Amino acid sequence: PRASRRNTQETGVSVSLFNQEGTTVGKALQEGSSILAQITENRRLESETLLARATGLSRTALLTHPESLLSREETETFNRWLSKRASGYPLPYLTGSIEFYGLDFSLTSDVLIPRPETETLVDLALASRSRTIVDVGTGSGCIAVTLAVNLDQVQVYATDLSSSALSCALDNSRRHDVSDRVHLIQSDLLSALRGPVDLIVSNPPYISRSEWESLPVSVRCHEPQIALDGGNDGLAVVRKLLQQTARLFEMRERESDPPSCRLLIEIGATMGDSCSALAHSVLPTCKTRIHSDLAGRERVLEIIPGG
Repeated sequence: PRASRRNTQETGVSVSLFNQEGTTVGKALQEGSSILAQITENRRLESETLLARATGLSRTALLTHPESLLSREETETFNRWLSKRASGYPLPYLTGSIEFYGLDFSLTSDVLIPRPETETLVDLALASRSRTIVDVGTGSGCIAVTLAVNLDQVQVYATDLSSSALSCALDNSRRHDVSDRVHLIQSDLLSALRGPVDLIVSNPPYISRSEWESLPVSVRCHEPQIALDGGNDGLAVVRKLLQQTARLFEMRERESDPPSCRLLIEIGATMGDSCSALAHSVLPTCKTRIHSDLAGRERVLEIIPGG
């Protein structure tokens, strides 16, 4: 689930910001790019993004008129955001938005930042053409909203333990005009869900304790820890989700001539075997399949009930 508790460790990074008097757009972008070199490979793009937001201008307008002078307020705002970004604070939390699956999503620091690899999970869910889908641990709502936007008849039930995350998801469902088909439920995974469904999807926490310290500062210190921490082996939440899924599988199978309910779980790139073994231990007759992302890494575990 995408809850709001996070690691608040400070990074201790400091930067030297440029003078605020008579700063031009061109100079600000150059200085900003230099400052951000220590934290990102996309330093120029991020400098342009932050300055555009500070000035209210488009990136094209900034690049077209590099000689334009910034106001003192614009320069101070840009300086403040540069300093925060250089400390490792994630850019999407500063800008308040991110693109996912071709859609623009509002973002707060209460939710995990959507990643491109999660689009593999969305691709598989869309291909299923399911009519009733549950998105477990919805966070920003990026998965649930994307499914609703692309499947006209779908009803999506999006669960999260965090009320702050659900607020962000509601904002995004309204932004994309699908709030009538994305139903938000405060729940610990599937515990509050009633009734059979066609498909369950989830991007649960799956970072193991041994992997935690190797995470980038921007992730480890600023994103919600509860949305990342999968316990000692990385499987704590996956294990709980599988146990709860067994109940919904049973509901679906009790219906007359039902289509099979399936489960799609995003997993870490080296977790395929362990997640498959766990699935078979909880659901002994199930069938499993591992799907890779565009980079060829194991990314999604598909579980189909057997028997």
